[in-house]
This record gives sequence, C-alpha cells and structure tokens, in this order.
Amino acid sequence: MESPFRADILKGKVALLTGGGSGIGYEISYQLGKHGASVAIMGRRKHVLDSAVSTLRSHGIPAIGIEGDVRNRDDAVRAVESTIQQFGRLDILVNAAAGNFLVPAEDLSPNAFRTVIDIDSVGTFTMCHAALKYLKKGGQGKDSSSGGMIINISATLHYTASWYQIHVSAAKAAVDSITRSLALEWGTDYDIRVNGIAPGPIADTTGASKLAPEEILSKVKEAPLFKFGEKWDIAMAALYLASDAGKYVNGTTLVVDGGEWLSKPRNLPKDAVQQLSRIAERRSREAPVGVPKSKL
Repeated sequence: MESPFRADILKGKVALLTGGGSGIGYEISYQLGKHGASVAIMGRRKHVLDSAVSTLRSHGIPAIGIEGDVRNRDDAVRAVESTIQQFGRLDILVNAAAGNFLVPAEDLSPNAFRTVIDIDSVGTFTMCHAALKYLKKGGQGKDSSSGGMIINISATLHYTASWYQIHVSAAKAAVDSITRSLALEWGTDYDIRVNGIAPGPIADTTGASKLAPEEILSKVKEAPLFKFGEKWDIAMAALYLASDAGKYVNGTTLVVDGGEWLSKPRNLPKDAVQQLSRIAERRSREAPVGVPKSKL
C-alpha cells in the first residue's frame, strides 16, 4: 500500500531496531528507511540479519546489522555504540524483540516465564538505558534543542486476560509501564518522547503462525471484530510516532488491532434488545404523570 507520509519525513534521522530483521520489526525498519532514515537492526540470528540488511540496501536504504541479545547488557551497549560509529547519531529506538508461545500456566516453568520477561521487559529497559546518552537532548549528534524518541512494541493481551499467555501478558504489562514511566521522567528531563504500539493479530508473521495455528484459527475468527492486520499497519503507526506528525504524543501505547481486543460474545441478539427497548419506551410514555413517589 502507498504510504500517506512524505518520502523524506525522517530525512537525516537514524534508527536502531531490536528484532528488526524479520516480521513486524523488519517492516518498521523498511518503512523508516524508505522515509529517509538510516537503519541499524539488532538480532540474534546472523543469517536473518544479513538477509534483511541486503534487502534494505537493495532499496537504497543505508543499513547495518548487529548481532546481539537484548538480555545482555554488553550486547545492548555494543549495538548502540556501533550505530553511533556508523551513522554518527541516534534519533529513534524501536524495541521490537519479543518471545511468545502458547502454554497453559500449569505447564509453564518459572524459567520459561523468566525468559520471556527478560526478553520483552528487561530487554526493553536495557536497550533504553543503553541509548539514553545519545537520545537525550544535547546527546552526541543531537540538536541541542530536542531529544530523540523510543517506540516499544507491546500487545493487548493484558488489557483483560488471554488464554495460555500468562508470561507474555505479564511481560507486556511491564513494557507499557516502562513506556509511561520513561515518558514522564525522560520526557521531563531530556525531551525524549516514549510511546508504544500494541499490534493485533498480524498476517504473515511468526507470531501469527505460533499463536493461531490453522486448527484453532477457525474458532478465533468467530470473535466479532477479529481480522488480520498487515505489517504495514504497524509500520505506519511507527512512522507517525517517530515523525513530527506525532510530536505531541508521549507516554501512550497506540492500539492497532481493528478493535479486536474489545470483542466479547453478544449475550442477546440485536433484534431482542431492540424489542425490549421499544417496550421500555412505550411503558415510559404510558406512565401517569404526577404520581407521588413511594416512601423508602
């Protein structure tokens, strides 16, 4: 689909993305690059990074790949420093690295629970902490009058409750809290905007194949507002938040899911509700006027 944003809306900006070699993270990398940014992507799989960087460069996007694990503080620092060495500045940090799988709570080991928390929550904070000195107002390569921005990829699982994803729900709730707290502290002290994006079910991603295998997908699709979004939808939200178009947005997690998280069973058919409403309205009109109220 054609972007609604100017092709140069991020001209001169530099973005570092974790999990930027595949899925939603790659699409965000691609769209930031197509709109003027230089892009550094961080991930654990070298062959995935190499392929992603090659494709980005084939589209004329200045790009580098950095092997690393967001759970490792040294890797986080190295990713940030490599970005600075290559491009001279850092304006946008996107935390898209994540872990997820379906498992009943009683079958989930504490170690597996901790692993997802470490990737999603601790990893997000670790990357933010490592990037602070370059993102803050007056940081290396920054215009002294403004700071950079952070986008944390979250989810909607924890807004109510989700079956078989207690680990990810807890991790993403923490990510949303990190987003708000850093927006308050770093927005005040360093003029850094910190926002999140909570994607709904996105087609053609590893997450979709893991969390909605074909044997259960037909049942999921019965939800009133369920429909797959596209990676492009999430990337456009990231472009909005990263650009001056979103300059007055801070501390917000933008839900991009077509309203899916609001879905719930319809307890009464619409025609039955309409019938009850008409009966109540008729009774209201027929009620005598001036009848004294009963005493309590």
